[in-house]
Amino acid sequence: MTALQTATLQEKLALGTSQELPALTRRQAVMTLLPGKAQAVIGMRRSGKTCFLFQQMQELLNQGVPRERLVYLNFEDERLPGLEADALTFVLDEYFRTHPGVRGREKVMLCLDEIQLVKGWESFVRRILDSEKVEVFLSGSSAKMLSQEVATAMRGRALEVIIHPFSFRELLAHQKVPLPEDVMTLTPAKRSRIEKALADYLSGGGFPETLDLPVNARSQLLQSYVDVAMLRDVVERHQVANVAALRFLVRHLLANAGSPFSVQKIHNFLTTQGMPVAKNTLHDLLAHLEDAFLVRTVWMEASSERQRMVNPRKAYPIDTALIALYDRTGRANLGHALETLVLLELERRRSTATWVRTPAGYEIDFLARHTDGRQELIQVCADASDPETAERELRAMADAAAVFPKATCTLITLHQNGFPKRPLPAKTRVVTAWQWLLE
Repeated sequence: MTALQTATLQEKLALGTSQELPALTRRQAVMTLLPGKAQAVIGMRRSGKTCFLFQQMQELLNQGVPRERLVYLNFEDERLPGLEADALTFVLDEYFRTHPGVRGREKVMLCLDEIQLVKGWESFVRRILDSEKVEVFLSGSSAKMLSQEVATAMRGRALEVIIHPFSFRELLAHQKVPLPEDVMTLTPAKRSRIEKALADYLSGGGFPETLDLPVNARSQLLQSYVDVAMLRDVVERHQVANVAALRFLVRHLLANAGSPFSVQKIHNFLTTQGMPVAKNTLHDLLAHLEDAFLVRTVWMEASSERQRMVNPRKAYPIDTALIALYDRTGRANLGHALETLVLLELERRRSTATWVRTPAGYEIDFLARHTDGRQELIQVCADASDPETAERELRAMADAAAVFPKATCTLITLHQNGFPKRPLPAKTRVVTAWQWLLE
């Protein structure tokens, strides 16, 4: 390490054991603490991972743990390029040197933020989990930190929690909107306030920093989030050479949320536009965008892995506000934004989702498989009050229910006046979006 890096780490260590923790909106994500396991907090940049770490620190502080035993270090610093694992060893030794009565006697919480920037961090974390009395919390902006580095290098020694931008419930808490235990008992005035908050959430999204900004400022900030994710978490991290193809892929996927796409069709289009790119490169770029949490893709339900790989997928942004940022058609996008909210909420609930095309050609937005083993067919329709729309949506659900007889069926609409005006098929319920999001 250089002298500047040594001094920077000492400065960060001093601040990271003494700085007052900020007052923040509580995140609903659940973290399971197990002895001998590191906790990996991952998600897109600016979604609130650091705040979640502070939340864990505050909970221990409330339980009486001294502040100096709660250590926070962020390695995203231009003064710390090219750090390797010996820097982490230096930090830990420096901490125990300045707190000599702690080592081996008291448990220390070690929060390492943007840890993927330190080469060889995995071996260091695995070693101290075995040799020191520590709880290790890791955070990073790339899913590679989980899928490759944590899962492989940590050899099963890490658990993960994904932090997305605010959920609707978290947004209401941030805005200090009180909710009763049973949301069905809301007064009309409170229900109207929640419906207004949902409308704002659909267009403005849930990135914490953007919530109180004017529309133009919010758009500029969101654009910077996307640019940084592309350049730092994709181009730099994976040495991407074809940046033009990457930018096109981002624009196309974010502007067409919920629409089926295939890499083959994108490849053909780029070729006709004089932008030749290998199909394997497009597959890699798509994987990198998912790793950076900029987009989420949903596979089409299939009976075999081979069939799944050739079927079209659907892509959704990590936040609904990104749709309008890239869609230049001027459409309201309520349906696509609502679909995006539902998918992200399913991810928060740790449910897996595919989309369904029935043998008769009808489409269902999501087949959700919940952690308790339940299957649920979910159709999202902003307004199903029109008889033709209701007929189309309910016919699709009935057809899919015949293929998946164990699944319950849920139709989600934006408002109650968007409910179908006709009887529902068996095992089918209709619910407003705000009710479903707050379940």
